[in-house]
Amino acid sequence: LVLELNQVIIPTYGTVPDQQNLHTPEWVDFDEKPDSLFFKDGQRRIDFVLVYEDESKKMTHRRSDRKKQKRKRQVYESNLINNGLQLEATRSVLDEKLIFVKVHAPWEVLCTYAEVMHIKLPLQHNDLKTRKSAFNWFSRLFRVDENIIKPEQEFFTAPFQKEHLSNFYIQDKDTFFNPATRSRIVHFILSRVEYATKNNVKKFGINKLLDTGIYKAAFPLHDSSFRHLSTDPSCPSERYLLYREWAHPKNIFKLQPLDFIRKYYGEKIGIYFAWLGFYTNMLTVAAVVGVGCFLYGCLTKDNCTWSQEVCDPNIGGNIIMCPQCDRVCTYWNLTITKQSSKKLCIFDSYGTLVFAVFMGIWVTFFLEFWKRRQAELEYEWDTVEYLEQEEQVRPEYEARCTHVVMNEITQQEEHVPYTACGKCVRMTFCTSAIFFWILLIIASVVGIIVYRLSVFLAFSSKLSQHINGTEAIRKYLTPQTATSVTASLISFVVIMILNIIYEKVAILITDFELPRTQTDYENSLTTKMFLFQFVNYYSSCFYIAFFKGKFVGHPGSPVYWLGKYRNEECDPGGCLLELTTQLAIIVGGKAIWNNIQEVLVPLVKNLIGRYSAAAKSEKVVPRWEHDYHLQPIGKLGLFYEYLEMVIQFGFVTLFVASFPLAPLLALINNMLEIRLDAWKLTTQFRRMVPQKAQDIGAWQPILQGIAILAVVTNALIIAFTSDMIPRLVYYWSFSVPPYGTYSTHTMEGYINSTLSVFSISDFKNESKPSSPWFGNQTTCRQVYRDLRYPPGHQHQYEHNIYYWHVIAAKLAFIIVMEHVIYFVKFIISYVIPDVSEKTKSKVKREKYLTQKLLHENDLKGVKKTMGKIADKIIKGADSTFRPKDE
Repeated sequence: LVLELNQVIIPTYGTVPDQQNLHTPEWVDFDEKPDSLFFKDGQRRIDFVLVYEDESKKMTHRRSDRKKQKRKRQVYESNLINNGLQLEATRSVLDEKLIFVKVHAPWEVLCTYAEVMHIKLPLQHNDLKTRKSAFNWFSRLFRVDENIIKPEQEFFTAPFQKEHLSNFYIQDKDTFFNPATRSRIVHFILSRVEYATKNNVKKFGINKLLDTGIYKAAFPLHDSSFRHLSTDPSCPSERYLLYREWAHPKNIFKLQPLDFIRKYYGEKIGIYFAWLGFYTNMLTVAAVVGVGCFLYGCLTKDNCTWSQEVCDPNIGGNIIMCPQCDRVCTYWNLTITKQSSKKLCIFDSYGTLVFAVFMGIWVTFFLEFWKRRQAELEYEWDTVEYLEQEEQVRPEYEARCTHVVMNEITQQEEHVPYTACGKCVRMTFCTSAIFFWILLIIASVVGIIVYRLSVFLAFSSKLSQHINGTEAIRKYLTPQTATSVTASLISFVVIMILNIIYEKVAILITDFELPRTQTDYENSLTTKMFLFQFVNYYSSCFYIAFFKGKFVGHPGSPVYWLGKYRNEECDPGGCLLELTTQLAIIVGGKAIWNNIQEVLVPLVKNLIGRYSAAAKSEKVVPRWEHDYHLQPIGKLGLFYEYLEMVIQFGFVTLFVASFPLAPLLALINNMLEIRLDAWKLTTQFRRMVPQKAQDIGAWQPILQGIAILAVVTNALIIAFTSDMIPRLVYYWSFSVPPYGTYSTHTMEGYINSTLSVFSISDFKNESKPSSPWFGNQTTCRQVYRDLRYPPGHQHQYEHNIYYWHVIAAKLAFIIVMEHVIYFVKFIISYVIPDVSEKTKSKVKREKYLTQKLLHENDLKGVKKTMGKIADKIIKGADSTFRPKDE
């Protein structure tokens, strides 16, 4: 491709030594037409705008630096003109230091580069009959009015070829290339034109000029104001229509006009909103089932026998619990936890088990149906063969191609940026850096755990819990609750801070890797950022779910962290409620923080710029200057929007067994997210350079990985974090003979039989509570269900038979649940094809037409030409051998 550009498309260019030989833009004054999208002649469309500050008016740099910058800019603009682009310069209306250079690509340039970039363009109308859906009448209620935004016509397309121009569907040369395609072609040229040569190394590309400050901005134009229709009758005012019918809050329950979004912003933004809308629609089903399970828990909590025993003064009131820390903690009544036990009955019910199984199957339906929808969009938006044919090498990669290697396939020499040894060194360094920063995140999590352990002691001494305490606050503000809530809030703050740091680290590592294409770059960055975010967001949840309270020993022999801090214990009901609290704080706090940040930051910046500009002048301002004062979209585009949604997807699926309301919160957030993202794009940001995208990229395998992991995590949460399995084992085995005393299966006596007994005389001196013991009690109960033999037994404080039954039941449950769900997932994946029959027919029809129109016509032309040549040869032969008398 580089050779093709240098030899065919781009003529020789470089740093021209003679100032007189440089081509310069045509200078014009603003024509007082604020909504015009054309050069002053009203004929040539503005495809891109470059903005720079007049070097003669700069006061921040030395004169020699300003002269160098001006020279590079002049050479760059001259080379743009050499490449066929047309430039027109206009001084700013509001700031005389700013110069706006408008760029127009003529027809010949568009055709040439459309062929180089393998852009697909219309051949003929889609003539396949489409069957209307049975639900078409229902979906029409939520679709955008077709009289306002007309449906896009369907065409069969093929990669553009200049020599077959007559075969393409061209009604009007001015509209054959739509504005998005024109801007993409111009940006391709801007990214590859040279502006200087230093030490035989070419420097090129608009990105470098922007980074060095030679240009202040480069962007395509919005076609109108979002507040009102354009005054130019030739302008379709698509931005206004998008704001009115898509971004406005009144459309929160409407379907998105995806084809119109794709037409205006390009396939990359279109595929994001298509995925986000599809995900949100699927969340509706999960949210309904989740709310149903939550309501089931609320309705059955009063029938929760074990919670009633905790609250019963004759049962829970007579159970004295052992201290949860050394010396400063005291003995306490089990009834103190009655409020948390009631809440736990809501989340730790059989409905939660059903919901966990349902979500394991739901996520498979979501991914499989998204593949089908994605295949439809790939065809409709002409991105089926995009990665193989169209994507270009990144300019940053091209600039480093100094090493020559032999291509094993073509057996020809090609330039690469590093040798095989250099590539290994880069990969080793990058991998080591990734592991180092992940370990740093884990260290921060360990710091939070140490905080929990140390602060629990402080809360236990301050919030003293007496056996007969009657203060209302103690019903809710226990040391465990105070520690859990403050640790969750601190964890959330640490997560937000680390996000900022790791974002910059991931970008630096990816830049050092030097990926070949933009897709490779984004996929590499996606993998790193997700690894960082996965550990950052989920580590505290994994700790609470699978480690807290699991390795604590028993009161006579506790386990210590760092030889100093006694390991944390769970409440008698387990750590499930604490995991629910952690999820609610992180999911809710993250959604609120992100939405506030997404709305306020660009809004405040634009308001400041708008008011400062308005204070200077009341003059009529052109469209390009209005757009300049909007916020740039950023180099990574919608990367952070994807990341936010995928992290949310992880919370919705990985830990949903502890928080069935997570899909409902995600649904509400996503309904707002779609409109907020649309509002930002249409009102607060400059128009993004349209880009192609075949799919959602590296996010697809990440979602599939989360879906597989979610089955395991939810099975483990139900087995080891929830108290469901011990209750079932007690109900079916240990409530009746030979282990129990009840004649029928029951949950009565569950609390008394599962809290192990410990003799207070067996406390070690360093862990014995300093508060005096009362009455004639000689034993206390363990906080957690460790299921040990009582003191005086020949195997005292060792695990009893009930413990081993529970362990066996937990392992059996995990194996059965995983295998059942994975089997169902496999069946669903097999039954649902990735590409629908309708889409397959369209693809086959398009390939047939491409072959017929573009290739068979060539053969006919060759045959026709060869036939004429053959006729001439035959005529020549006849005249040669004809008798003389004739």
